[in-house]
Amino acid sequence: MELRTAEFNQAKGKMAGDIKTVVTDGEDLLKAAANVSSAGFAAVREKIDEKFSSTKDKLLDASRPTIDKARRTAVVANDYVHGNPWAVIGVAVAASALIGFWAAKR
Repeated sequence: MELRTAEFNQAKGKMAGDIKTVVTDGEDLLKAAANVSSAGFAAVREKIDEKFSSTKDKLLDASRPTIDKARRTAVVANDYVHGNPWAVIGVAVAASALIGFWAAKR
């Protein structure tokens, strides 16, 4: 678990750096837009598009373990609810009663 957290934090740091680079390139594009020919503008635009694409891919790669874990958790929860419906209903009723009593005191 800690290894995945470390990997996620490392990917998040790389992604933040890439986003900063994209912002910097965008600022450079805005500064140069007034003085650059259409060919130069197209080159900078292509560079920024490449950075956005790279950042998007890194974000997907970084979030994939979290998405996979959420899906596995949902499958386990679904199987439990289908296997033990009355237990789940009982817990829901107890939680609702507790919340109702707590809200009534206010």
